[in-house]
Amino acid sequence: MNLPDAHVAILQAFARMKVLYHQPVFNEWVLVRLARESGAILAYDGPRADLYQAKFKSDIAPLQAEIESRKMVVGDFAFIHGADGTHYDACIRLGKAAYLFCNHTTKTMDDIRRDQRWLAAQEPFVELCAMFRADPLV
Repeated sequence: MNLPDAHVAILQAFARMKVLYHQPVFNEWVLVRLARESGAILAYDGPRADLYQAKFKSDIAPLQAEIESRKMVVGDFAFIHGADGTHYDACIRLGKAAYLFCNHTTKTMDDIRRDQRWLAAQEPFVELCAMFRADPLV
């Protein structure tokens, strides 16, 4: 999958999640290419457009530890319970070095899961994972 198609797929999945949950599940996301020596931000959507880059490394730290411990393959996802504030709550591995980090800047995953509509909102998220498993971001 190319970057423009990935961007559209993410926007569509998050829009469906919002409809099913009756509010945004994640109000911020960032698509990155991670590499040992350098990484790149490929796309961002959220309320901190001018500020998120300064805290990005610290904001993904708890989730990054989870990712590294699991050795995720393309299409896998991970969640962190209790990641408050600007710490990212979830991620999906989209390609060899591409990841989508998802966050709700005022809620934790525990808060989100308290609403029973979360169960229905998971379907577009899982479908997005399957889409990238079948057609990884290159």
